[in-house]
Amino acid sequence: MAIELRHLRYFIAVAEELHFGRAARRLNISQPPLSQQIQQLEQSIQARLLVRTNRSVQLTPAGAAFLQDARAILLQVNQSADRAARIHQGQQGELRIGFTSSAPFTGLVSDALFRFRQRWPEVHIHMQEHNTRQQLTPLLDGQLDLGVMRNTPLPADLHYQLLLREPLYAVMHRDHPLAQHRSLSVRALTGEPFIFFDAQSGTALYGDILALLHRYHVSPVITQEAGEAMTILGLVATGLGISVLPAAFARARLADLIWIPLEESDARSEVWLVWSALREPTAQMRNMQALMLENAEV
Repeated sequence: MAIELRHLRYFIAVAEELHFGRAARRLNISQPPLSQQIQQLEQSIQARLLVRTNRSVQLTPAGAAFLQDARAILLQVNQSADRAARIHQGQQGELRIGFTSSAPFTGLVSDALFRFRQRWPEVHIHMQEHNTRQQLTPLLDGQLDLGVMRNTPLPADLHYQLLLREPLYAVMHRDHPLAQHRSLSVRALTGEPFIFFDAQSGTALYGDILALLHRYHVSPVITQEAGEAMTILGLVATGLGISVLPAAFARARLADLIWIPLEESDARSEVWLVWSALREPTAQMRNMQALMLENAEV
């Protein structure tokens, strides 16, 4: 059954006009080819769709039923073509983003997500929380389109762009003896009980913060470990110890915590936007990259 879309368009025109001449003019073709196409259609489906006389054209019951289906088929085709075009242009579709727990607290990232949603509301964003190392394989496998993560050694097939260098703060209970300082040297944290990331948690912050302390000859006295930054904050709020965390987490605004900037210029942690070099970027990816990189550090 060799039915083509043009057969449907020709039949609909004749069925709506009930006149081959008017239908031919509407389609901008001559009448004989139109008649031949309708005959081919009837032969293909083995049903008579139109009753023709010298004076009139009428739909048969089969033709009336076929007209409804033909209209529905063309509508579906047009809608499918329009949807494909909108997905290709980035106006619809999906975007899968991996993010570390601090990303929603980072103004640059949250602002880009908000503006993307305002500009392209028909693109569904799937946000998946993973620590930095957990994002690498999904990015390579195509399970994630973009990753927002901390600086870490990357496989050769992953590319990155620096988003920001985020200050690291000492965080402690408001009644801690150091809480009255406006800023602190890393060395001032010597001997303090630390609440720190679990070494097995896979977070890049573990290496960042530990390296910073070691550069200034501070060996942290780790009394508690946790896998998530928010758990660390909760433990610090009980007065069990202090910690060092990126400034973004200060937006959590726990009442019993004091955040004090560290004085050293290298007390920073980088936030990266990462994607796979193995995949052609979609329009959705390019749009999100542009928004995030608009205010990125250079």
